[in-house]
Amino acid sequence: MSLNSPAVMSGNGDPNIGSSQDSSNNDPTASQLLSTLAPVALYAVIWLALFFVLRGRFLRYYQPRTFLSNVPDYFRTRPLDKGIFGSLKDFFRRSDEDILRKHSLDGYLLIRLLKMATITCVVGFCITAPVLFPVNATGGGGQTQLNVVNYSNVKNNQFRYFAHAGCAWLFFGFVIYMITRESIFYINLRQAYLMSPNQTQRIHSRTVLFTSVPENLLNRDKLAAMLGVGVKRIWIPTDTKELEEAVEERDKIALKLEGAENKLIKTANVNRSKAKKKTHVDEADGGESGSQIERWLPRKKQPHHRTGFLGLIGSKVETIPWCRSELEKVIPKVEKMQDEAFEGKGKRLSSVFVEFETMNEAQAAFQSVTHHLPLHMSPRFIGVKPKEVIWSNLRIKWWERVVRRLGANFAVTALIIFWSIPVAFVGAISNVQALTGISAFKWLNFLNDIPPVVLGVVNGLLPSILLAVLMALLPMFLRYMAKVSGDPSQSAIELSTQNYYFAFQVVQVFLVATIGSAASSSVVQIIKNPASVTSLLSQQIPKASNFYLSYIILQGLGVVAGTLVSITGLVVAFALAKILDTTPRKMYKRWSTLGSMGMGTVYPIYTNLLVIAPLVLAFAAIGLALFWLAYKYEFLFVMDVGADAKGLFYPRALQHLFVGLYIAELCLVGLFAIQLGHPGAIGPFIMMIIAVIFTALYNISLNSAISPLLQYHPKDLELLDSEEDGQPLLQNGERNIGGPEYDSVPGASASAKSGALETEKEGRVLSPQASTSKPAKKPNFFTKFLRPDIHANHKYMRSILPKTQSESPNTFPESFAYLHPSVKSRGVSLWVPHDPLGISRHEIRETDEVRARIDKQLPKLAPVSEVLNPHPDQQITDVESFWKHVSLIMFDSGAIMDENGKITGIQELGMAPIDDPEPDW
Repeated sequence: MSLNSPAVMSGNGDPNIGSSQDSSNNDPTASQLLSTLAPVALYAVIWLALFFVLRGRFLRYYQPRTFLSNVPDYFRTRPLDKGIFGSLKDFFRRSDEDILRKHSLDGYLLIRLLKMATITCVVGFCITAPVLFPVNATGGGGQTQLNVVNYSNVKNNQFRYFAHAGCAWLFFGFVIYMITRESIFYINLRQAYLMSPNQTQRIHSRTVLFTSVPENLLNRDKLAAMLGVGVKRIWIPTDTKELEEAVEERDKIALKLEGAENKLIKTANVNRSKAKKKTHVDEADGGESGSQIERWLPRKKQPHHRTGFLGLIGSKVETIPWCRSELEKVIPKVEKMQDEAFEGKGKRLSSVFVEFETMNEAQAAFQSVTHHLPLHMSPRFIGVKPKEVIWSNLRIKWWERVVRRLGANFAVTALIIFWSIPVAFVGAISNVQALTGISAFKWLNFLNDIPPVVLGVVNGLLPSILLAVLMALLPMFLRYMAKVSGDPSQSAIELSTQNYYFAFQVVQVFLVATIGSAASSSVVQIIKNPASVTSLLSQQIPKASNFYLSYIILQGLGVVAGTLVSITGLVVAFALAKILDTTPRKMYKRWSTLGSMGMGTVYPIYTNLLVIAPLVLAFAAIGLALFWLAYKYEFLFVMDVGADAKGLFYPRALQHLFVGLYIAELCLVGLFAIQLGHPGAIGPFIMMIIAVIFTALYNISLNSAISPLLQYHPKDLELLDSEEDGQPLLQNGERNIGGPEYDSVPGASASAKSGALETEKEGRVLSPQASTSKPAKKPNFFTKFLRPDIHANHKYMRSILPKTQSESPNTFPESFAYLHPSVKSRGVSLWVPHDPLGISRHEIRETDEVRARIDKQLPKLAPVSEVLNPHPDQQITDVESFWKHVSLIMFDSGAIMDENGKITGIQELGMAPIDDPEPDW
């Protein structure tokens, strides 16, 4: 289930955009608004009722995080209480911090963004509505219905604009304060999160990725000497293109073999079951399992395939013997190439991963300037997880990165500017029959002969499908451009996508939809009197907010309810499972794999809706609150963790809010400027000019103050942590203040060492605050809200973080963390179900014989300790034991096939026999 439906992803996906600006619909009535919302509210109630009914019956689709075995215990969510009212009460009782403990930092911060957005809209409505509603309603502009409380109703009394400017100052000031407050909150939370034991003990937390490294520095000795004694391991990736192709070929053959084996077992057992029903065959008849295969499935009917293109051409061969023969050739080839890649043979790429002993040393290297030439050994990244690395981008040179980034930005800019062209084409299809009356489109006259039913499908269904396809392709294209630009990790790609998609939202969803629809409603008057364009637009643009009256709440009610139920996904999943899931592997994968969310295309949707006209703020608060609750349920019970950006989406979203402020302020500047002929508009115009200047200066100052804290770890937090723990959390457990390593630190004075030892005896390291602080009074709500630097400080953040160290089963040595996946890819594992005829056992014995022949061809193990470790005296352990794996193995445990070919047992598995998860380094 996902909230990223086309209707949510973009306002352009809604056919109603601009409808509120029709010349015949410029004065929306309350009854029209209610008539729009009533059917959607009814739809939402029906779907929510269906959700409560289905949620208890289909646990896998509506609350998989409560029981799936591949979700670790410390990440599992406690099921909700039974009953509708009990579950609702239990759900609302769950704190948002549960998402931080049970899901991810990114998920928690998205919930916080929606919560902050809801509060901002409520406060904005309380600021503006009591003042602007009566001011506008008595403005004398002659507007009717809902437009009577609109800005456009103020006429011939421009001194009323002071009310608008004053409310803008108050509301925009509150938004700026919320941005500042949340920035401080995020900095404290991120620093506590990154310094928690769950993070500091991970290899990625103390590993720095250097890109665009010159060839003369692609040497471990030089890098170790340059970066200092804190270097623990260095990985220099090599070109593994041929190895990747060989591993892909091996895995493709293995899956074909596994599919053929499963088909053989199922067909033989089903044939025997049919014969048994007809002739009452004795179960014991048939002898050995090998002869059973021939008896119930003759050789000529066993799985065959063609070896040519897509299996359509080429010679026809028996699948199982052919696959075994091919694996005997390709597995030794892969093993040999892996050994060569492991030894560092091959062309070295222009990127290196450097692991340090501690986070302090990693941060020192990350913050330092490592090369005297610009763009060399830059950009640098810290905290990149191995599973998120985009290996193909590690080869990029510094000049290529510049060209790629410029090209990607140009392509995205062109897309944003010209996006209306394909959307307009799709819209034209909905009224394609009207084009037949235009001489230039006479070739479309054949449409007049199409039956009305078919023409109705073309006009109605086809545009919706095409628009849905366009909106589905947009995020994919933006992510592809981010990858083309050279981003080296999935999280970096999502962060770039967030910027791209926000720009798209602002231009296409806000500016084009709002200004374009306002202009279209006045096009006739503008043609008759071009000089009146400014005054007409000043009257029509404020009315563009009327569209959002229904749009936001429609999204909040309809989309949220439909998404929670996701009936289409449920039906499709069951249908696909029946058709495609023919092997235990496929069944287990569908059962155990959770969906995740691309945050890069989620955050921009809501940051684009926060600063709107006063009347819309109340509706925006309702819609955003509904999204808040929906995402909270998704993160707690359904969704898996996607790319881990350590919460960096949040400060970027906060910065995007400044764009909304600039647009709102400049719109008011423009509206007041049009009225400068009246004395009453001069003051408000100057006030908004001041607001724009103040916002820009504050934005620059805020960025300057917090940017370093978003990237780097402050050193004083080590003392704050030691006040509670007795030793700094930044240490990886191998160093303690006052210990032997401290004595060996160059430049450490005797007095410093003595002081550290004395405080260690007391069990803690004192900070200046610790020695002078006094018990504080319990703060009230306003104190906590106004002083996040004190009441949402580092100590508080540590208290809400999970305390349990998340452990993953680890059969990989640490030295394998940043090896290319093809280099550390293990041997082939096949999985078939255990069957009544015993064919699975026979096939396992046959596979063991193939493995024995393969093992005779395998190369000897390579001495690899010196390959990864720049310090020969620090030996790497368990490397050889890692490589002592079987080259080919088949399992029949964990899945049972009955005589009718039905496979069971998958849902009861704790871990599949083919599972060999790589740890969360």
